[in-house]
Amino acid sequence: MRKAVKERNTKETRIKAVLNIDGSGEAKINSGIGFLDHMLELFAFWGKFDLEIITSEADLKVDIHHTNEDAGIILGQVFKEALGDKVGIARNGFASFPMEDVTAYVSVDISGRGSFKLSINPAASALPTPQENYEFKYAEHFFEAFAKQLGMNLNIKLDNPSPDLHATLEPVFKALGKALGEAVQIDPRRKGVPSTKGVID
Repeated sequence: MRKAVKERNTKETRIKAVLNIDGSGEAKINSGIGFLDHMLELFAFWGKFDLEIITSEADLKVDIHHTNEDAGIILGQVFKEALGDKVGIARNGFASFPMEDVTAYVSVDISGRGSFKLSINPAASALPTPQENYEFKYAEHFFEAFAKQLGMNLNIKLDNPSPDLHATLEPVFKALGKALGEAVQIDPRRKGVPSTKGVID
């Protein structure tokens, strides 16, 4: 069982993550940001990860920026630790998910080189309306922090984003869970690290 526990304590936040990659999709999320909690529950469910993220201290009276970013940071760190040397994993994954008129396409590659790219089609003249004090830009910050800490190339494409933030981001988090769930699966034919270099940092 590939499991890990990580804690991140800063002057702004105290946050803990517990992960079982080979789980069943059970989630216990209390980041202090209700909207993000719901999105992470969807992510865990569709990735079949058992995931717990608990924030015990946060500067939410100032804004949610630090807590949101730290949630992405610790999620990337706990996945990286649980994956260990990455022997036998599929490494890459892809998933798409629709919700009403919105379709999200997510590609991931656990390459050791963390990067994040978002494409919106058609180019958005205005971003979705904030909901429950959560803004689209916070999701971008979360994805970037997650990708960089895990060492994952994360590309997201959004077709027909909705003015409704929930309708826009829900399919993204679902597709991310499915794509990452595929990438971390063990391929019985793969005897070593899935890289011609023989190592993934």
